[in-house]
Amino acid sequence: MPRHAAFRPLSPFLDTFRGRRYNGGLNPFRGALSGQIHSQYQARKHHMAGVSEIRASFLDFFGKNGHEIVPSSPLVPRNDPTLMFTNAGMVQFKNVFTGQETRAIPRATSSQKCVRAGGKHNDLDNVGYTARHHTFFEMLGNFSFGDYFKERAIELAWNLLTKDFGLDKKRLLVTIYHTDDEAYAIWKKITGFADSRIIRIPTSDNFWQMGDTGPCGPCSEIFFDHGDKIPGGPPGSADADGDRFIEIWNLVFMQFEQRGPGDRVDLPRPSIDTGMGLERVAAVLQGKHDNYDIDLFQNLIQAIRQEAQKAGAKESGGEGGPEFRHVAQRVIADHLRSTSFLIADGVLPSNEGRGYVLRRIMRRAMRYAAQIGCTEPLMYHLVPALVREMGDAYPELVRAQPLIAETLKLEETKFKKTLDNGLKLLGESSGNLKKGAVFPGDVAFKLYDTYGFPLDLTEDALKPRGITVDTAAFDEAMKKQKDAARAAWKGSGEAATEGQWFEIKDKTGATEFLGYDTETAEGIITALVSGRSEAKELKAGDEGALIFNQTPFYGESGGQLGDQGLVKGPKGAIFRVTDTQKKLGDLFVHFGKVEKGSFKAGDAVELEVDHARRLATRANHSATHLLHEALRQVLGTHVAQKGSLVSPDRLRFDFSHTKPMSAEEVKAVEDMANAVLLENTPVVTRLMNIDDARATGAMALFGEKYGEEVRVVSMGSTRPGANKAWSVELCGGTHVSRTGDIGLIRVVAESGSAAGVRRLEALTGEGARAYLDEQDARVKEAASVLKTRPEDLVERLKHLVEERKALEKQLADAKRQIALGGGGAGAGAAANGEAIRSIGNVKLLARTVQGLNPKDLRGLIDDGKKQVGSGIVAVVGVTEDGKAGLAVGVTDDLVKTWSAVDLVKAGAEALGGKGGGGRPDMAQAGGPDGAKAGDALKAIEARLAS
Repeated sequence: MPRHAAFRPLSPFLDTFRGRRYNGGLNPFRGALSGQIHSQYQARKHHMAGVSEIRASFLDFFGKNGHEIVPSSPLVPRNDPTLMFTNAGMVQFKNVFTGQETRAIPRATSSQKCVRAGGKHNDLDNVGYTARHHTFFEMLGNFSFGDYFKERAIELAWNLLTKDFGLDKKRLLVTIYHTDDEAYAIWKKITGFADSRIIRIPTSDNFWQMGDTGPCGPCSEIFFDHGDKIPGGPPGSADADGDRFIEIWNLVFMQFEQRGPGDRVDLPRPSIDTGMGLERVAAVLQGKHDNYDIDLFQNLIQAIRQEAQKAGAKESGGEGGPEFRHVAQRVIADHLRSTSFLIADGVLPSNEGRGYVLRRIMRRAMRYAAQIGCTEPLMYHLVPALVREMGDAYPELVRAQPLIAETLKLEETKFKKTLDNGLKLLGESSGNLKKGAVFPGDVAFKLYDTYGFPLDLTEDALKPRGITVDTAAFDEAMKKQKDAARAAWKGSGEAATEGQWFEIKDKTGATEFLGYDTETAEGIITALVSGRSEAKELKAGDEGALIFNQTPFYGESGGQLGDQGLVKGPKGAIFRVTDTQKKLGDLFVHFGKVEKGSFKAGDAVELEVDHARRLATRANHSATHLLHEALRQVLGTHVAQKGSLVSPDRLRFDFSHTKPMSAEEVKAVEDMANAVLLENTPVVTRLMNIDDARATGAMALFGEKYGEEVRVVSMGSTRPGANKAWSVELCGGTHVSRTGDIGLIRVVAESGSAAGVRRLEALTGEGARAYLDEQDARVKEAASVLKTRPEDLVERLKHLVEERKALEKQLADAKRQIALGGGGAGAGAAANGEAIRSIGNVKLLARTVQGLNPKDLRGLIDDGKKQVGSGIVAVVGVTEDGKAGLAVGVTDDLVKTWSAVDLVKAGAEALGGKGGGGRPDMAQAGGPDGAKAGDALKAIEARLAS
């Protein structure tokens, strides 16, 4: 079901805030951008419909109210081993609420992906038959960690629902825990509700507890009245189980700590945890009573109808009638979401634990697909539709798309065999039964649980023969299994999107990329963007973005930067493209500025890529492939790409390796890559099935996303015995036609990038030549300064270095002689003109020396010991920048009486330093204040005199 053209989500701005704190008091909106966002938000907040926009608007509201927008945590909880799956928004904050973890942020908001398909919260068997049951859902929430409490939480919820979401106050009512008079008074003040619309609930439904002990508190639930045409009464009434009054938001007031039975105390910092089902509130805002009628599900169901027909289903075929197909489509849509997100978060089908739950969900959907007549796998064909709907909000879904599709296809293919095998086993188990007989329930359960053959298929298969199934025995076996599962799957508990591009792509479709074969093309403008919204027209001077049905401009991806160039429109109009970005996988967005004329949707335009820039970029990209293979051959096959940057002026290549490369290894890599370059062989590109590509030995590059059809780029001559070109990689970027077109590869730097990751930086072609010219000019200039020939420069420099070392040694020796001979400015005894004086019965030689390197102090101490014979030597060396080094020596005959370590520590304190260390006969320290040199020596004298 297409979205209404007026609905434009606010979420593109929110991607900026994922996992980041706002500047300026948690305020995300600054400057002109702030005004653009706010204007759009005010203009559209009363015209909300799309799920993407609702999600974005919720996060936007709380972001503007001082909350950090945090991304959804994975469906496999990282902080709670008791949970099978994340099933509520508060799960990622559980340790914060229990005090085990401290976060700098006082407030947070999120859209949390949740699964309830096992243990305490198991909605699996209800999905498809009710209006609001899901195995996967999104929980919108706002959280306060000891910051605001009931009044602010209620005020924020009320303002969002009635002002920003525009809900009719008359259709809302709230519940409170029956003893929570504080919440009652706040609701009364903020809403003005009559007592009949603030309902006191005495049950645990309105009192939340994390467990037998820990944080707990009363709840306040907000209900929406769908109208008297739907049966049901308000919460707390006899017919509260009806569908008329639907809970849309639960506010949990964490007010107490439960220490044990009957032992409950006030929390020192009460907190807030709220949860609002996105699907439920979307139904309300879209004027629907059934969650499956909202735009997201209707788009998925439409895709299911289309793909089911391709998979063999007929509009009127399969089992049951229209009502059954209706249920089946809902089941498939829901289960597609849960299975895809679970796989994206690392869960794979298995016969135990989380993998078993995943398999049950998958097979339930696949069974319904088979029952509506699908003779071929269906689910994996639906993954692109799901990614279109939710990939912007959850990038992990996009990244895992190939794995999801592959897993679903494999599982559905296997399950088809299961269905066939199940029917065969059923025939064998029931062969001796006659009409009126009862098929054993435990055998039916074995068919279901072990072979994945569902009970209803067993019943349907036996029905024509007049045989029934012992469902009581089946249920008993099921109960035992559920009890075991419940014991294993305990749990309780609870993402921004680039919706702007989602909406545009929904309307325009993908952009066809022509740039592998051409740098110029014609196209039709399908959308224009100004700021954060679509525009009808861009005029001279306007900055914005253009989207076309097809383009030769490469959108940034795989490390390769986006193209620049010109777009020429009607009547001489010119748009200069400064960057091209790829959104949602295949929507190419051309950013830039109108230099002349104007552009409108539907205009036919000419697109010209900056040839020189593309040429240089292609050379650098192809060079990364040659360097990659050269690294593997020089360093080993453990080398794998860990990131790259391909720009027109340089390339950067990160790779796995545990230690720095030697100069010889860098040269070997560079020489090997250039040798292949000089072969000047064609660069061959082929489109292949992913499995066939891997079979050829093609390497996949870091960060790339691959579909079923991939581009395989081959460079260099076929290696003997390898049966493949020198370099073979999967790559979606642009490349040179022949390796010689790269011109030259010059590695200019090798460094560490991260733990176990090294980085090469290199130049190619004209950039490499210019670099070498510059280096040559520097060598010639240096030779001229040193009055030698360039070829003799190294030897001349070696001679100068040796000469300097000799002079430095002579200078150090001279300073030592001056220091011990009385020529330096001294302190303590030396200040009185005495080189050596007695402190009690100990002789002390104490001097201050200006401009002395601290490393020379040890030599002074050794010389001083010889001079005093028996005694203590203390020298402070003051460096040119005013810092000080202190050394103290004690002759061997005194080390049992005096420790150099103790004495040096006393002097270091006077210099503003701390500590010091060494041996009893020799110790050193330092300090930042060389002006206190005299004080340091006096401190040592004082220690000796004490």
